[in-house]
Amino acid sequence: MVPVSEQRERPPVHEGGNLSKPNVVLDVDGLRKSFGGLVATDDASFQVERGTITGLIGPNGAGKSTIFNLVSGFYEEDAGTVRVNGADVTDDEPHEIADHGLIRTFQTPRKLEGMTVREAMLVGPQTQTGESFLALFTSGGTVHEQERANLEDAQRILEQFEIGHLATQPATDLSGGQMKLVELARAMLAEPEILLLDEPVAGVNPTLANKLREHIARLNEAGVTFLIIEHDMEFIMNLADPIIVLDQGSVLVEGDPEAVRGDDRVIDAYLGGPDA
Repeated sequence: MVPVSEQRERPPVHEGGNLSKPNVVLDVDGLRKSFGGLVATDDASFQVERGTITGLIGPNGAGKSTIFNLVSGFYEEDAGTVRVNGADVTDDEPHEIADHGLIRTFQTPRKLEGMTVREAMLVGPQTQTGESFLALFTSGGTVHEQERANLEDAQRILEQFEIGHLATQPATDLSGGQMKLVELARAMLAEPEILLLDEPVAGVNPTLANKLREHIARLNEAGVTFLIIEHDMEFIMNLADPIIVLDQGSVLVEGDPEAVRGDDRVIDAYLGGPDA
């Protein structure tokens, strides 16, 4: 694992993505998607190095959420390939991609009706034996043991996220910020190798945003790779390295936060230029 704090030699900024990384967990090559006459992603290519917290930023309409939906299997691409841990998952369904170690969260967390927080957590684990109707009759002991282990894991992870006291609360009673924590905690039950976070601190108060930053850094130190979309520049610039900048569906530049922040092309595309 490459800790996010480790200093790595690299050019101050790459035009386009840095496609020569040594230990790649996610490889996106020439990804294109159009909706009618609107090109949402335009031959987007980038790599996410194992052990990093990589930021994905860009102006509204740059194609960030479309990239997430393509990479995680929720949209079908027009062209291009996606590889996770070297496996081509371009045409896979979301649950198949998750089996390769890629999990994603959503900008607006789902509030599961009729479930407690603990029950909502149990949506997270992959390949549960009890999901098979036949297994309920032929492997009842295995199903029971797995459910018990999942319950213990769910409670343990809730405690790690300092929300164990919410386990029996109805999921629909939580605030938006609390749901962000629950969704992040639930994702960890799937034991991801790379976790895609879509605006994790959107609509979250500063105190909870700091907590989320601490949890992401903690999980990264434990071995989880992150790719994060975020509009809060202070949050992402103080957390992620490298930063990938999208503009008009393509990768504009990639570099460390300081280099990206001061790049004229980023200022023009993302901030609207010096006269904006």
